[in-house]
Amino acid sequence: MPTSTVRTAHKSRHAWLTALAAAVLSAAAAAAQAQVSLTTVVELAQKNSATVRLAQADVQKAIAQLAQTHDAFIPSLAFGSGLPAFPEVGFTGSLPTIWDANIQSLVFSMPQIQYIHAAQAGVQAARLALKDAREQAALDTSSAYIELDAVNHELEAAREQEQDAARLVEIAQQRAEAGVDPRSTLLQAQLTAAQLKLARLHLETRAATLSEQLATLTGLPVGSITPDHASIPEIPAITGDQKAALTPGVESAQQLALSRERQVQGDKEHLWLLPEIGFGLLYNRNTTLLNNVSSYFAGKLPANNFSTGFSIRVPIFDPGLHAKLRASAADALRARVEAEQAQQQNDVQIAQLSASLRELETQAEIASLKQQIAGEQLKSVQAQLELGNGAGNGPGATPQLSPTAEQQARIDERQNYVDSLDAGLLLSKARLSLLRALGHMQDWLDELHPKP
Repeated sequence: MPTSTVRTAHKSRHAWLTALAAAVLSAAAAAAQAQVSLTTVVELAQKNSATVRLAQADVQKAIAQLAQTHDAFIPSLAFGSGLPAFPEVGFTGSLPTIWDANIQSLVFSMPQIQYIHAAQAGVQAARLALKDAREQAALDTSSAYIELDAVNHELEAAREQEQDAARLVEIAQQRAEAGVDPRSTLLQAQLTAAQLKLARLHLETRAATLSEQLATLTGLPVGSITPDHASIPEIPAITGDQKAALTPGVESAQQLALSRERQVQGDKEHLWLLPEIGFGLLYNRNTTLLNNVSSYFAGKLPANNFSTGFSIRVPIFDPGLHAKLRASAADALRARVEAEQAQQQNDVQIAQLSASLRELETQAEIASLKQQIAGEQLKSVQAQLELGNGAGNGPGATPQLSPTAEQQARIDERQNYVDSLDAGLLLSKARLSLLRALGHMQDWLDELHPKP
């Protein structure tokens, strides 16, 4: 093969590999910057949350404890053996068995019924705690996601401000060099540019922190989440005057208190001299190997032995039961106080959020009006620069606007836009928190997870 042909083939292969690598890198970059919906982010956060996983473990434990209370009425079967290891001499008092089977169960116990009810309330409390943990994970993730979306829009406006500030500095420098404006005007323009740079750096730091927070919440790589604004459902304009429902956290605390109270009731019934009835079945397969036990009986030792019966137990005096009752009563009192405290704290949070929400709504309205005014002022400045302000040169006439006025108006308009976004963000986060405090968080989450 000619050398020129080999070189051409090598160059073609190299160009193909370069193009393939560029395509892979482009695809990876596009995937890294792909938009992720709020629904996906919330679902990942609820699966990844350590609090949610701990709550799931508590649910499994509570279900197992409930099964344990029921299993007391289910016969248990055990096998054993008493085969001697060495030859026995004399009468030992127990029959040597090749193997034995023992079946036991509880037939009647009023305290055990109370313990079953206590375990059922415990399962309900654990499930409500799991729901509360999922709602909290959704609230934290949604707040961070909505804030990152707002900050990204603020960053776009901040970069536009920097461009306008750079143009402002350029114009001010030209006018200062021409002697039209004093040097202080140039310095003021440079100060404005530096302040806007600092604001942009602050927003970039804020966006990086939120990206890190979302990565921790969801388990996704840092920087892989780009918010999709269209995926954010509208947050209802809720107020504290709306009827509040029990939050999962408060309801869980109440169910836990009920569980502790049922436990106390069961411990009390142990002291009421109520009988506990049990059932037992015993089978022995005896052996005369390695022993002379048959010589101690009038008849031949039977190989198969079978017996059944009911056992009745009536507690007359047991100091341990009294101590257990005092301990469970203290636990029940503590659980009830904690449930009341949870409700009181939630009521206080509703009052605080309701008060701050009214202020935030007014602030958001003011910020929106300022943005609109700044937009109209920018249009007015641009029109005057293009057509002139129509004023003469006589005394008292309005001076003609300088080119710096347009750049300053642009900067002011973008700043009011950023302020409006910030005010709207604070209002949205407050409304979400109030939704959760009023017990209506699930209604908003249903919009993220539409039912089929």
